[in-house]
Amino acid sequence: MSYLFTSESVSEGHPDKVCDQISDALLDSFLARDPESKVACETLVTTGLVVCAGEVNTSGYVSIDDVARKTIQNIGYDKSDYQFDYKSCAVMSTIHQQSSDIRQGVDKADEKTQGAGDQGIMFGYACNEMGKFYMPITIDLAHCILQELSKIRREGKLMPYLRPDSKSQVTLRYADDGTPEAIDTIVVSTQHDEPQGGMSDDDMLAQIRRDVRDILLPRVIKNLPSKIQRLFDKFDYNTKLFVNPTGKFVIGGPHGDSGVTGRKIIVDTYGGHGAHGGGAFSGKDPSKVDRSAAYAARYVAKNMVAAGICDKVLIQLAYAIGVAKPVGIFVNTYGTAKVKMSDGEIAKIIEANIDLTPYGIINRFKLKNPIYEATATYGHFGRDSYEQEVEVFYEDKDTVKRDGKIFKTVTFFGWEKLDLVDDMKRWFKVSD
Repeated sequence: MSYLFTSESVSEGHPDKVCDQISDALLDSFLARDPESKVACETLVTTGLVVCAGEVNTSGYVSIDDVARKTIQNIGYDKSDYQFDYKSCAVMSTIHQQSSDIRQGVDKADEKTQGAGDQGIMFGYACNEMGKFYMPITIDLAHCILQELSKIRREGKLMPYLRPDSKSQVTLRYADDGTPEAIDTIVVSTQHDEPQGGMSDDDMLAQIRRDVRDILLPRVIKNLPSKIQRLFDKFDYNTKLFVNPTGKFVIGGPHGDSGVTGRKIIVDTYGGHGAHGGGAFSGKDPSKVDRSAAYAARYVAKNMVAAGICDKVLIQLAYAIGVAKPVGIFVNTYGTAKVKMSDGEIAKIIEANIDLTPYGIINRFKLKNPIYEATATYGHFGRDSYEQEVEVFYEDKDTVKRDGKIFKTVTFFGWEKLDLVDDMKRWFKVSD
């Protein structure tokens, strides 16, 4: 008997994702001026209004208003028709200094003994469903659909009526042994302009449905690995593709729904596969293990699967505030382990060989750099790691000065690297 599993994604124009992007853009701005910045900033958006709140300890100055407006403009909210645009919205800030009670547990004379910025549990997950990305198919496809829709919107030619807010949902049918069998259902809801040129609402809906079927999905499928393309072979576009099911989606974004940072944590991670500890990522500097330890757990999980230790794995890390080492490491290979040891024994090897203290994690992935706004849409995991030069406002051994500005080459999505595979094979005695 097969079973169904569903994951969703939301676009950069979704109100909650607008907030995530503003919060992470602020974090990047602080880190670009002071890499030791301690930041926890939240954002709320609604019709014509942005509110930024939180705690920051930094030596740098950031214009909250400028960062918020630039982020909103980049997303595409640039017309008054949207009832939320970068030029006319009000921006309020109640950001204040971080509590000294928290800071004393994090800032130590020896940075190697730096404690966790909070207590909590963080999970990392990986599986071999989606090839090199080691992600579940459902969440990866949901992201791919909206990423392609965003490209089409920004191109402005094939579907010129598109507005920034959109959502997708993918339901996949699995065999009892967990093997993906077929795409069962796809849902795409996209914000759009009012009908033009005498079109009725029904005409508009019919046009959007045709375009999703004939333009969007073929572009998505074309870029997928062949084994994933085959999952669409029996997909019923007539009864299993739902496009704007309510019939009309003109009012959207922060005008349609208020948004808050950190409300899309399942979209940010694994689409409901594995588990989630409950802590959001965006707006938090890497001393907050909600973020950095979740990245580390994903790194361990991905490298384990890539090394052939198991086909699927969930890693849990647990921390106490002000304490450096994890108070608990849990491993669940779901019975897919290829090595002759228990999950508890696997966890002991991970603990003995990988530095999972905040210092160790931050140092491994170079997390004090302004790399976070890129993570705020379409998932923090299942992304290609890459290096890119960014502008900073301080000088150190890794910066270069050019044309009166200072630049630094930084690594984005460093936790997605597979540079631990050979070590994993050696630790677990896995032969090629």
